[in-house]
Amino acid sequence: MADNSGGIYDVLRGSFLTDESAGKNWKIILFVVGLLLVMIWSAHSIDEKVVRIAELNKKKRELRAEYVDTSTILMRMKLESAIRKKVMPTGLEPAQEPPQKIKVIVK
Repeated sequence: MADNSGGIYDVLRGSFLTDESAGKNWKIILFVVGLLLVMIWSAHSIDEKVVRIAELNKKKRELRAEYVDTSTILMRMKLESAIRKKVMPTGLEPAQEPPQKIKVIVK
């Protein structure tokens, strides 16, 4: 093992960063670090968007439920029986005779 002076021992000592060909090693290391930083930033950005989408979906479900409730209330208010109950105190009642159609004849 004495004839293999390079290898793992040099990597552990960090001599690949200090010898004469260290310039290209530093460029690769900085490039990889830059890629890692972009990857971390991208992952955080995606996580924020996922949380925002979940919040918007929750709000959408709440608004949809409110819409259905309001629509149901409106449908009940438009029923003839509900209208009769509301106008009964004023003295209005449904007509006993059906309405008659008026025809206009133009000469």
